Parts: sequence; C-alpha cells; structure tokens
Amino acid sequence: MKIYSNKNNLQVLYEDNHLIVVNKRVGDIVQGDETGDKPLSDVVKEYIKDKYNKPGAVFLGVVHRLDRPTSGIVLFAKTSKALTRLNDLFKNRETQKTYWAVVKNQPPKESDTLIHYLTRNPKNNTSKAHLKEIKDSKKAILDYKIIQKLNSYFALEINLHTGRHHQIRCQLNAIGCPIKGDLKYGFDRSNPNGGIHLHARKLVLTHPVTKEELKIIAPVPDDIIWKNVEKE
Repeated sequence: MKIYSNKNNLQVLYEDNHLIVVNKRVGDIVQGDETGDKPLSDVVKEYIKDKYNKPGAVFLGVVHRLDRPTSGIVLFAKTSKALTRLNDLFKNRETQKTYWAVVKNQPPKESDTLIHYLTRNPKNNTSKAHLKEIKDSKKAILDYKIIQKLNSYFALEINLHTGRHHQIRCQLNAIGCPIKGDLKYGFDRSNPNGGIHLHARKLVLTHPVTKEELKIIAPVPDDIIWKNVEKE
C-alpha cells in the first residue's frame, strides 16, 4: 500500500473516506495523557486537515491503542459511523492482530498457547501474570511461534486472543523471555531509543462500511535487528 509522509513524518498504511491506518513510531503516544506530549491522534488530524483543506475541527475516533515504547499498526476512524462499527469489531474480537517480538532466551517450545491470569498494579503501571485465577485477575491468552533465531535473540510471531494491559510483555516475561529493551518486564538494559522490540505487524479485519476484507502490514522500524527479521 502507498505510504505517505508529511511534515510530521507520518506513515499512512491505508486510508479511505471511513478510516485511516498509520504505522506508529517508538515513543509516540496514541492519545493525550498526563505527559502533555503531542499525541498521534493530533498528528493524524493535522494530516487530514492539511491534505483535504478541511475547515474547522476534524473528527477522528481512537479505536485501539499501542503502548508508547512499541511500534506498528494503529487504526483510527474518520467518521462516527465507522467508529461505532470498528468498536464493535474490536469488542467482539472480530479482528486478527499479529505482533512481532524480539526476545531474550529461547522459549520453552517452538510454538505454544500461553494462558495466564493478569492482575494490574496502577501505581507502577504494570501487570503480573499468574498461572491460576485469583481475585481481580483477567484471563489472558496468546499464541506464539518462533519465526527466526538471531545471534543473541529470538524473533516471535504472536497472535492475541484477548486484549489485556501489557499482555504480550507480561506473558512473555512470565515464560522467561523478556522483550528486548523492556526494563519494566525483565530485560536487563534499555534500547538506545527508549523503545522495546515489540511491533504490531499485521491487522486483518472486515471493512466497517464496504465489508471487504482488509489486510494491513506495517514495515518494521529502521533497526538492524528488525530488518533481519523482516528479511525472512
């Protein structure tokens, strides 16, 4: 798909009258928070306003989020009708989201389904994985498979069955495979850019208006480790 770069260095992976999909960079926040940093949603609004010479406020609906240190696909709705339908698709798990992660240590199996029960600690913004259900825990399920063995790391492809807070980061750390750069979940040093090697690689969904199937793939960040993974 065509990638358009504007003055904000925005990578647009797909766009029509109803939705827009962008490739989030490490460090971008999807929606405004207490940091006061400019969110990706504002950057996308500016892009739409500039591209189409729109007067007044631009509507943009946030459908889902990615953690700040991660990269990859973020989907926004350009109309209220599309937002309502997309929210239903995500709520009913009618989308397929595939992630890539680069981890320390080889997972116990070449491929596996991980099931944990996560509890969230709002004080330090982390989640903890438990093997059995406990009070206030939420069930978390993902599938992973090893897609490449790198010099010092392993590249995994991950499909989510649930959408929990820091789910991939937490569950991979629970099996002894922290994500490269993720100090919060067990990795021993940070990446130079402050990000982690977790990338929202692919999104498959039914278009909320046209009903056609969309398959969107986000190029990996400009990083030698990621580039080696993408070659495969």
